[in-house]
Amino acid sequence: MPERFEQLTLAGIVHDLNNVFETLFEVHDVLKADPRNARVCASMRRTLKHGARIVKSLEEQGGMTDPVRLLDQVEALVRDFLLGSRGPGLEVSCQVTEGFLLPGNRGAWERVLLNLLLNAARMMPQGGKIEVSMWRDGADVKVEVRDNGPGIPAKLLPRLFEPGFSTTPRHKGLGLHIVRTIVEGLGGTVAATNREDGLGAVFLIQVPA
Repeated sequence: MPERFEQLTLAGIVHDLNNVFETLFEVHDVLKADPRNARVCASMRRTLKHGARIVKSLEEQGGMTDPVRLLDQVEALVRDFLLGSRGPGLEVSCQVTEGFLLPGNRGAWERVLLNLLLNAARMMPQGGKIEVSMWRDGADVKVEVRDNGPGIPAKLLPRLFEPGFSTTPRHKGLGLHIVRTIVEGLGGTVAATNREDGLGAVFLIQVPA
């Protein structure tokens, strides 16, 4: 496919999605006039802003992201997802050391963390706990997501990040592939293992600071 056509296709998709978001924001403004819709509207607005940041991240490369603000937003988006899907009770805890920024724009990092957290949530249909940690380690930044779900069967570990690979028919197997693609685009790596005690999965991301 010619490069110019690819650029036009991306620009067209961005343009059309921005039109969609504009319409939905207007619907949101109508709904929020009724106080009974306050909770739903708050969730709707967060999700729309997340979508708009994803679109923006497709256009813009580079930038830096505040990890504390990022995690606050991602945790809220996960809870919105569980609210909309009537999912199980889920405890999310976040720990961030101070004094560093994540390389890359916020929309890209939201995609990374949301895919990891929602993947963990789906593996724990009865509820559970997800722990997210971020810290500076020398010349790198490390991000770890661990849960207390069933863990990952050893035979699946080598294929986990392949596009289209999924253990459930409802999902297309793109979430973890998106994670790897974004992380590698930042010059980093992502690896999946099981916890030492065997009670859950661990994803570790490492990117140059």
